[in-house]
Amino acid sequence: MSNKNVNTSNRRHFLKQTGTIAAASTLVAASQTPVHAAEDNTIQLALVGCGGRGTGAVMNALSVRNGPTKLVAMADVFEDRLKISHRSLSTQKVNEVVVPEDRKFIGFDAYKKAIDCLKPGDVAIFATPPAFRWVHFTYAIEKGVNVFMEKPVTVDGPTSRRMFELAKKSQAKNLKVAVGLMCRHCKARQALADKIHNGDLGDILILRAYRMAGPTGSAATGPAPKGMSELEWQIRRFHAFLWASGGAVSDFLIHNIDEGCWAKGAWPVKAIASGGRHYRADTVDQNFDTYSIEYTFGDGTKLLVNGRTIPGCKSDFATYVHGTKGSAIFSTRGHIPAKSRVFKGQNFVKDDLVWHYPNREPNPYQEEWEDLIQAIRDDADYNEVERGVQASLVTSMGRMAAHTGQEITYDQMLNCEHEFAPNVDKLKLDGPAPLLADNNGKYPIPLPGLVADVEYET
Repeated sequence: MSNKNVNTSNRRHFLKQTGTIAAASTLVAASQTPVHAAEDNTIQLALVGCGGRGTGAVMNALSVRNGPTKLVAMADVFEDRLKISHRSLSTQKVNEVVVPEDRKFIGFDAYKKAIDCLKPGDVAIFATPPAFRWVHFTYAIEKGVNVFMEKPVTVDGPTSRRMFELAKKSQAKNLKVAVGLMCRHCKARQALADKIHNGDLGDILILRAYRMAGPTGSAATGPAPKGMSELEWQIRRFHAFLWASGGAVSDFLIHNIDEGCWAKGAWPVKAIASGGRHYRADTVDQNFDTYSIEYTFGDGTKLLVNGRTIPGCKSDFATYVHGTKGSAIFSTRGHIPAKSRVFKGQNFVKDDLVWHYPNREPNPYQEEWEDLIQAIRDDADYNEVERGVQASLVTSMGRMAAHTGQEITYDQMLNCEHEFAPNVDKLKLDGPAPLLADNNGKYPIPLPGLVADVEYET
């Protein structure tokens, strides 16, 4: 479960050293991109995907202790989202947001124009629906820029295989690439993972993970409003559609699944699962409302994952580990604070508490950016793509097990030929969507047991 990383480039060496006046002058003279005119060791950013998560990522990037950083370009398919994001960012980060009108790009090819505003050593931020991740990453590698990409990074077998190859190409170019599984950068979780891997809990018996809440994101979605195309609606409500996001499992449960695999120190080899739809009313999305997944690791250890988005039910958002010498709360109450703890028994009672993280927990959303920027400045090995693909693939494996009603192995998921959106790199806003509704406005949904070889039939 270690990251595979690689070596150096002239721009990164310059950033590492911060440069002399002569070196800075040379770089400026060589630059043909006006946005670098007065730069020295500033790392510039381009945002591709201007929704809430992208806006939050930029805020973290502009707040790093190891700056300076500056936002110089923005891209989105929808102008309204770009405007809202820019207004929010420029209000909060007046000096760090320098995005004039001619560096605000709209459309499916806008990502290229935004990345073209950068130079090697800068960072492109990918926060679009994950269906577009491999498309944008391919261009970033071609241009030699570092990348921060949101999770999940893949949604099916073909895109996972593609991203594994792109990971190798990015490593060969010494690109620094972060994946938005920010819990891996949480100090409390890191400390507990070390304890588990050092044997403090003995042999791991079972792991449990839960994300059970009310309606989440755009997972439950009604039909497109009159006058709006299916493609626009599906991108705007991307959690509702498997091609765009991998659905609720891939986008929401991935954190808990990744935590369980991290605690175990391995990736599971197979999964069985169940799920169902309840209280649907006029919703037309492809998600189930409940998911129960049993992952099996190579040594037989189980990771049990439960997700639910039904209102009025008991909530839980946590990951637990049980071993022969005790148990642990890996995380609780969401992403922060983790409140990681170790107990001598299995009941998580105060009298059995033997360890808790002793310090104030820094925000992992911020820490992942501190780590990325420091790696760029130090020219350190830093590439999380392979691990991000593995986490995404394992999550898809559990999702496919629920949607088909079959046992799905890691290799079966990786080699599955069902690509949800094979022409995603050719989409046009006035063109057809990868998923089409029937005459009643309903989209194809999973039919476990009836459709066993793919997650849905078109």
